[in-house]
Amino acid sequence: MGDGRSRGVALAGFGGVIAGILLTLALQGGHSTPQSRGGHRVIRAGPNTGGLPYSPGILVGNTLYLAGAIGEDAANNIVPGGIEAETRQAIANVAEVLKAAGMSFRDVTSVTVYITSFDDFATFNKVYQQVFSTDPPARATVQVAALIGGAKVELQMIAVKPHP
Repeated sequence: MGDGRSRGVALAGFGGVIAGILLTLALQGGHSTPQSRGGHRVIRAGPNTGGLPYSPGILVGNTLYLAGAIGEDAANNIVPGGIEAETRQAIANVAEVLKAAGMSFRDVTSVTVYITSFDDFATFNKVYQQVFSTDPPARATVQVAALIGGAKVELQMIAVKPHP
């Protein structure tokens, strides 16, 4: 039974990523955009990566792929205060990456939420709705056994800047 549940959680997460990619392609109208020399630009903002091998954001054309953000401060410590405080800090960390790419939460098309307990879902959702109060992006929420550093929530997003 554990294998089936793990497989279901993995499929749900994968489905969220696929939905985000399809939504991104639909918003871009299937057109490719000119890229920088390397094809993409690394966006560095928010807390440092703590030496881990990842970039906070990768901008490809007008699409920004954001790494998972947890509720950590600039010193890479999980903020105290539980799910509400962690959600607010994770959102603030995402906002820094979006801003560095010239975007905002209005440009977010897809969100994948990883949460360690659905008992915290209502509290998480209250904070989330303050950011995405109207026309929220597509979203998948997956309960996981654990997150790095003991975090309770992690947010991964895709944002698309509309063509002028």
